[in-house]
Amino acid sequence: MNFELLDHPADVGFRAWGNTLEEVFENCAHALISIIFDPSDISPSQHWELEAEGEDLESLLVNWLNEVLYYVDTRRVAFRALSVKMAEPFRVSCQATGEKRRPEKHPVRVSVKAVTYHQLRLSKAAEGWIAEVFVDV
Repeated sequence: MNFELLDHPADVGFRAWGNTLEEVFENCAHALISIIFDPSDISPSQHWELEAEGEDLESLLVNWLNEVLYYVDTRRVAFRALSVKMAEPFRVSCQATGEKRRPEKHPVRVSVKAVTYHQLRLSKAAEGWIAEVFVDV
């Protein structure tokens, strides 16, 4: 995956990158999931459709990741693959595969409460897109 975890005294953060905006959104979702549990053994046996929208790219990213968090935490989903498409300038849709989370197979590493705007950064660079995100744990 194209992400790394960031050190922070109180929260957990990550930096993700991608060649396209869609790819950086996908990699941010994978980073978030990897904070919560080990995603290495997930079967692509079920499908979900996710959507999110925002007023700008930053709010879209936060809303997107909070939607992923909702599925992981509340609907108990373990995502294996996420295919993000920009539906409109500030709206994403996603076709996702994975399986229902089971505590014995996907034990929680860190309980994430929410994705925050704290030190949020999303920018276009010469080599693609870079995002820095911190979550409330």
